[in-house]
Amino acid sequence: MTTIQGRIESDYIAAYKAKDTVRLAVLRHLKTAAKNREVEILRPLTDDDFLEIIARQIKQRRESLEQYEKHGRTDLAAVESAELAVLQDYMPTALTEAELAQAIDRLVAETGAQGPKDMGKVMQALTLAYKGRYDGKKASEAVRARLSS
Repeated sequence: MTTIQGRIESDYIAAYKAKDTVRLAVLRHLKTAAKNREVEILRPLTDDDFLEIIARQIKQRRESLEQYEKHGRTDLAAVESAELAVLQDYMPTALTEAELAQAIDRLVAETGAQGPKDMGKVMQALTLAYKGRYDGKKASEAVRARLSS
């Protein structure tokens, strides 16, 4: 199995040769963010580190997309949407709403969470078990709703 870094490198070269400007730009930004993170933590990056970087980039694109749509900038929203699609190719398969709900129910039982004050325990367990496979905002809302009932 190849690493995420290896896949990014090979896809970068392929995008360069194919003159795929969107994919090339996204991968260039991703490589730069990875290099900066590597310098920051003073060690080579693991696949988990790459997933964190990609997740951060996805979050930025979603926030930008939301703002562009809110202000009627469909041209910029289309660019963000295309870049978001490229980034999502590198993330593991996302949990469905039903799978997320089942995981939350199981983790609430395992951690013994009683109410909203135990939300941190459940979110931490969810992150350990399913890192990069769920939207943090949706998961947070689901955990809060589950613990409030």
